[in-house]
Amino acid sequence: MNWLIGGVGALIVAGAAYKKRSLSLSGAIAAVMMGTIYYGAGNLFWFGTLLLFFITSTLLSKYRQESKQDLEKSYAKTGRRDAGQVLANGGIGMILCLGYFINPDETWKLLFIGVMATVTADTWATEVGSLSRRPPISILNGKRLPPGTSGGISWLGSTAAAIGGAVIGAGAWVFGQWMGMEAGLFTYILSGFIGGLAGAFADSWMGATVQKMYHCSVCGKDVEVHKHCGQATDRSRGWGFMSNDAVNMISSMIGGLAAWLTASLL
Repeated sequence: MNWLIGGVGALIVAGAAYKKRSLSLSGAIAAVMMGTIYYGAGNLFWFGTLLLFFITSTLLSKYRQESKQDLEKSYAKTGRRDAGQVLANGGIGMILCLGYFINPDETWKLLFIGVMATVTADTWATEVGSLSRRPPISILNGKRLPPGTSGGISWLGSTAAAIGGAVIGAGAWVFGQWMGMEAGLFTYILSGFIGGLAGAFADSWMGATVQKMYHCSVCGKDVEVHKHCGQATDRSRGWGFMSNDAVNMISSMIGGLAAWLTASLL
């Protein structure tokens, strides 16, 4: 029955997101598969936390969207997520959910909180930070960067990241209580807060160092896309396999470990 509930619920959410153009067709298919597993192998704790990330991030991506359209042209990820982006954001969490299904242990849940806190913090930082009136600074040397540059951070974006991570921790606790799980609210919130920030800053650091980037000869910007300003871009730096999706997955694992370590020390 849980698998059926998960499948129907995921189909409804993914269908609505596809209709609102928040997901592409491939993204919607991936979301249905993922949601089914999250609820079927897990329960509301897993599915609800995933849904909390997706809904809040989607709403923020739509907030003042007209002000962010130019910046989105530089990003590999946009407001409409495809299957690669869906799996990059939720794939690690899905593996952790299956791990808990096979061998129930609190460690799986703490790692999951950190993973979801990271993808939430990263998305909130991007969506809110792009509205900052001050240009971002480099995470490497503190120098001012053009808005939308990978590896750039701002106080507004960092604050949004911290809040996003804490929200995931609090939400996971609420869903856990609903399912009768015993967990400490402070532990979950702090784990989400630390995990989200650690993952988000790891994402920014990789974006400034090893992520595969391209140079636009028209505007002079370093971007994540193959085409910018109507012309093909030139490969400028980074490792060949280190796409934006790869950066998201690695940073989410770092955030998961940070959340688990945080809870272990409390």
